[in-house]
Amino acid sequence: MAAPVPEHYVTPAEKERILSKIRRERSPSWDLTRRQLCDLELILNGGFNPLTGFLAPGDYRSVVETGRLADGTLWPLPIVLDIPESLATRLAPGVLLELREPEGIPVAAIEIETLDRPDRDEEARRVFGTSDRTHPGVRYLLESTHPVYVSGKLFGLTPPPHYDFRELRFTPNALRARFETLGWKRIVAFQTRNPLHRAHVELTFRAAREHEANLLLHPCVGLTRPGDVDAYTRVRCYERVLTYYPEATTQLALLPLAMRMGGPREVLLHMIIRRNFGASHFIVGRDHAGPGRGRDGEAFYPPFAAREAALAKAVEIGIEVVAFDEMVYAPSRGQYVGAGELSPGEESLSLSGTELRRRLALGLEIPGWFSYPEVIAELRRAHAPLARRGFAIFLTGLSGAGKSTIANILTSRLLELGTRPTTLLDGDHVRKMLSSELGFSREHRDLHIQRLGFVAAEIAKSGGVAICAPIAPYAGTRRAVRAEVESRGAGFIEVYVSTPLTTCEARDRKGLYARARAGLIPDFTGVSDPYEVPENPDLNLDTTQMTPEEAAQRIMLKLEHLGYIGPRNPG
Repeated sequence: MAAPVPEHYVTPAEKERILSKIRRERSPSWDLTRRQLCDLELILNGGFNPLTGFLAPGDYRSVVETGRLADGTLWPLPIVLDIPESLATRLAPGVLLELREPEGIPVAAIEIETLDRPDRDEEARRVFGTSDRTHPGVRYLLESTHPVYVSGKLFGLTPPPHYDFRELRFTPNALRARFETLGWKRIVAFQTRNPLHRAHVELTFRAAREHEANLLLHPCVGLTRPGDVDAYTRVRCYERVLTYYPEATTQLALLPLAMRMGGPREVLLHMIIRRNFGASHFIVGRDHAGPGRGRDGEAFYPPFAAREAALAKAVEIGIEVVAFDEMVYAPSRGQYVGAGELSPGEESLSLSGTELRRRLALGLEIPGWFSYPEVIAELRRAHAPLARRGFAIFLTGLSGAGKSTIANILTSRLLELGTRPTTLLDGDHVRKMLSSELGFSREHRDLHIQRLGFVAAEIAKSGGVAICAPIAPYAGTRRAVRAEVESRGAGFIEVYVSTPLTTCEARDRKGLYARARAGLIPDFTGVSDPYEVPENPDLNLDTTQMTPEEAAQRIMLKLEHLGYIGPRNPG
């Protein structure tokens, strides 16, 4: 049996000693973010071997600049513990920081050695090759990562709890032991963050046959790309598709990895992880871990950049790369073939993820050559047609732009329509109920909008309509709210009420602008604090050019155009 990978959990006696010290010294604590919790789990269970903790400054800078740890060991992406300044002020070398999962259970502790404030813009350019925030990894780094990176000795207290799909969750050593029990020596691993369709199944069949290997389907169920199918639906799809694989040579296991969509760098991390989980081979297809296209419409990475990086480092990592072209359906043959296997002029069919989402949204047919009936049924169950799906309408603009009036009219019209429960989240009442303890600093305004977004997402997730009309001056926070809503499978429509500042100021019945100009209200949006104009709103409404009733009707027409409002008697 292959030697186990090192795990980093303390003994029960050591755990009790650490917890007693935390209680006795009233040590500070930190509730881990979803990404940090994924990273921590893979550090502690050996999935990120050779890492023994979050990167210290020397290793961090070496990884950013060279893709290697300071001692020269290949490690492609920074794995760091980021915290806000408010917590950093309470820390110093030697302080024990308790790390908690969302329910407040302490899963680890870190004895602080260093606090670092790196240049995250430089990190983005070096690691992802761009500072374009259209890249999901860059956006997360620059908008969701805290400014202080801490490192030190890490003590694993207990594995982060999972209550879902427990029979599919294996640590690296548990999966290695299972392979040993089954007598598997050659194992080809397949990385995925999307449901498996017929092309994926054909590709994995080929890989296993050509290399005379068993197959490990190892999908990511941590953070993936915004807009992806939710993890629960994905796993149900994997379970349905598993019946098409030979039971004796196929293993499905879930990987709690937070993806960065880092293309050539990320593929190396995927290879290291699968080596640690016991795989001997790893499938790399076209545009592996690709983040899509940037603002200029060009792909962030060449289509085969990840494959070239994988082949260059395969021997050093200790895993064999199985390279595959894109699989397409050849109707004349009635089967899937590699794109490079087509005869000159031979017809081929494929269905993009965008087209699949469009068909699901409109309830249109999904061809049988593309996927399996069981998978399509699961996707339809999770993604109802837009005419039955919940959504949030997010009106943003300066104080006095007309947002509240439009929101009230729109709420009434949707309630008249009666197709969905509709909730208005607007004004002083909502702030009083959600954020009465908050002030109006940037940090507090961001927190209020995040809370508003959470409530809107819960409403929309359940099939209702949430109408929000805050100022929401910061683009990053608005994007975070969109991601929150869309991550629940709901729709999000951003409406920029672009009424000019001069008009808003002239309308000001409460005298807020006058008080702000007199210096009586600090950090007032449009006067002493900036408003970041939406770059690509779904709708732009200037109430100097239309009445509030006309503006509300424009939104209704937009909803009909998008498919959220359907015919009264469908079919």
